[in-house]
Amino acid sequence: MHDFLLDAAGRRRVHFGGNPRRGTSALNLGVVASLVLAFSGGADASPTTYTVVIEQMRFNPPALTVRRGDHVTWVNKDLFPHTASASSKAFDSRSIAPDAAWTYVAGQPGTYPYRCDLHPAMAGILTVR
Repeated sequence: MHDFLLDAAGRRRVHFGGNPRRGTSALNLGVVASLVLAFSGGADASPTTYTVVIEQMRFNPPALTVRRGDHVTWVNKDLFPHTASASSKAFDSRSIAPDAAWTYVAGQPGTYPYRCDLHPAMAGILTVR
Protein backbone atom coordinates (compact mmCIF):
# COMPACT_ATOMS: atom_id res chain seq x y z
CA MET A 1 0.00 0.00 0.00
CA HIS A 2 1.30 3.46 -0.90
CA ASP A 3 0.80 6.76 0.84
CA PHE A 4 -0.79 9.59 -1.11
CA LEU A 5 0.29 13.20 -0.76
CA LEU A 6 -1.19 16.36 -2.20
CA ASP A 7 1.07 18.53 -4.33
CA ALA A 8 0.91 22.35 -4.48
CA ALA A 9 -1.98 22.20 -6.98
CA GLY A 10 -3.97 19.84 -4.76
CA ARG A 11 -3.40 16.74 -6.93
CA ARG A 12 -2.82 13.36 -5.29
CA ARG A 13 0.70 11.94 -5.71
CA VAL A 14 1.97 8.50 -4.71
CA HIS A 15 4.57 8.57 -1.93
CA PHE A 16 6.96 5.55 -1.72
CA GLY A 17 8.41 6.18 1.73
CA GLY A 18 11.02 8.38 3.37
CA ASN A 19 10.36 11.86 4.64
CA PRO A 20 7.99 13.72 2.28
CA ARG A 21 9.05 17.11 3.65
CA ARG A 22 12.71 16.44 2.83
CA GLY A 23 11.93 14.89 -0.56
CA THR A 24 14.02 11.75 -0.01
CA SER A 25 12.94 8.17 -0.21
CA ALA A 26 14.53 4.76 -0.24
CA LEU A 27 13.79 4.55 -3.96
CA ASN A 28 15.59 7.82 -4.70
CA LEU A 29 18.59 6.83 -2.58
CA GLY A 30 18.86 3.52 -4.41
CA VAL A 31 18.82 5.25 -7.80
CA VAL A 32 21.47 7.73 -6.67
CA ALA A 33 23.71 4.93 -5.33
CA SER A 34 23.39 2.99 -8.60
CA LEU A 35 24.31 6.04 -10.66
CA VAL A 36 27.33 6.80 -8.48
CA LEU A 37 28.63 3.24 -8.92
CA ALA A 38 28.01 3.27 -12.66
CA PHE A 39 29.82 6.55 -13.28
CA SER A 40 32.67 6.03 -10.80
CA GLY A 41 33.74 2.74 -12.34
CA GLY A 42 33.07 0.99 -9.02
CA ALA A 43 31.06 -1.71 -10.74
CA ASP A 44 34.06 -2.68 -12.88
CA ALA A 45 36.82 -2.53 -10.26
CA SER A 46 37.70 -6.22 -10.06
CA PRO A 47 41.38 -6.97 -10.70
CA THR A 48 42.57 -8.45 -13.97
CA THR A 49 45.27 -11.12 -14.20
CA TYR A 50 47.97 -10.73 -16.87
CA THR A 51 50.55 -13.34 -17.87
CA VAL A 52 54.15 -12.73 -18.88
CA VAL A 53 55.68 -15.85 -20.44
CA ILE A 54 59.41 -16.41 -19.95
CA GLU A 55 60.63 -18.41 -22.92
CA GLN A 56 63.72 -18.49 -25.17
CA MET A 57 65.50 -16.03 -22.85
CA ARG A 58 62.77 -13.36 -23.29
CA PHE A 59 59.84 -11.85 -21.39
CA ASN A 60 56.71 -11.93 -23.55
CA PRO A 61 55.21 -9.34 -23.69
CA PRO A 62 58.33 -7.27 -23.02
CA ALA A 63 56.22 -4.25 -21.97
CA LEU A 64 52.92 -4.43 -20.09
CA THR A 65 50.56 -1.78 -18.72
CA VAL A 66 48.20 -2.71 -15.87
CA ARG A 67 46.01 -0.97 -13.29
CA ARG A 68 46.80 -0.75 -9.60
CA GLY A 69 45.53 -3.94 -7.95
CA ASP A 70 45.85 -6.08 -11.09
CA HIS A 71 47.79 -9.36 -10.88
CA VAL A 72 50.80 -10.07 -13.09
CA THR A 73 51.98 -13.69 -13.30
CA TRP A 74 55.36 -14.61 -14.77
CA VAL A 75 55.38 -18.21 -16.09
CA ASN A 76 58.78 -19.79 -16.76
CA LYS A 77 58.65 -22.01 -19.85
CA ASP A 78 62.44 -22.17 -20.21
CA LEU A 79 64.66 -25.10 -19.15
CA PHE A 80 66.46 -23.09 -16.44
CA PRO A 81 65.47 -20.65 -13.68
CA HIS A 82 64.85 -16.92 -14.17
CA THR A 83 63.86 -13.92 -12.05
CA ALA A 84 61.63 -10.89 -12.59
CA SER A 85 63.38 -8.21 -10.54
CA ALA A 86 62.50 -4.51 -10.70
CA SER A 87 65.44 -2.09 -10.82
CA SER A 88 63.65 0.01 -8.17
CA LYS A 89 63.23 -3.03 -5.89
CA ALA A 90 59.43 -2.61 -6.14
CA PHE A 91 59.17 -6.36 -6.79
CA ASP A 92 61.50 -9.35 -6.95
CA SER A 93 60.40 -12.85 -7.79
CA ARG A 94 63.64 -14.49 -6.69
CA SER A 95 64.31 -17.65 -8.67
CA ILE A 96 61.37 -18.95 -10.74
CA ALA A 97 62.06 -22.61 -11.50
CA PRO A 98 61.28 -24.14 -14.92
CA ASP A 99 57.55 -24.83 -15.30
CA ALA A 100 56.82 -22.65 -12.25
CA ALA A 101 55.17 -19.24 -11.89
CA TRP A 102 55.26 -16.18 -9.65
CA THR A 103 52.52 -13.56 -9.19
CA TYR A 104 52.81 -9.90 -8.24
CA VAL A 105 49.90 -7.62 -7.29
CA ALA A 106 50.53 -4.21 -8.88
CA GLY A 107 50.97 -1.54 -6.24
CA GLN A 108 52.05 2.07 -6.64
CA PRO A 109 51.50 3.68 -10.05
CA GLY A 110 54.70 4.16 -12.04
CA THR A 111 56.97 2.64 -14.66
CA TYR A 112 59.11 -0.26 -13.47
CA PRO A 113 61.93 -1.57 -15.65
CA TYR A 114 62.81 -5.13 -14.62
CA ARG A 115 65.24 -7.85 -15.65
CA CYS A 116 66.33 -11.37 -14.92
CA ASP A 117 69.11 -11.17 -12.32
CA LEU A 118 70.50 -14.47 -13.61
CA HIS A 119 70.51 -13.31 -17.27
CA PRO A 120 70.86 -9.48 -17.32
CA ALA A 121 70.25 -9.25 -21.08
CA MET A 122 66.61 -10.24 -20.41
CA ALA A 123 64.60 -7.09 -19.69
CA GLY A 124 61.01 -5.89 -19.52
CA ILE A 125 58.92 -2.93 -18.40
CA LEU A 126 55.84 -3.00 -16.17
CA THR A 127 53.75 0.18 -16.09
CA VAL A 128 51.14 0.54 -13.34
CA ARG A 129 48.40 3.17 -13.86
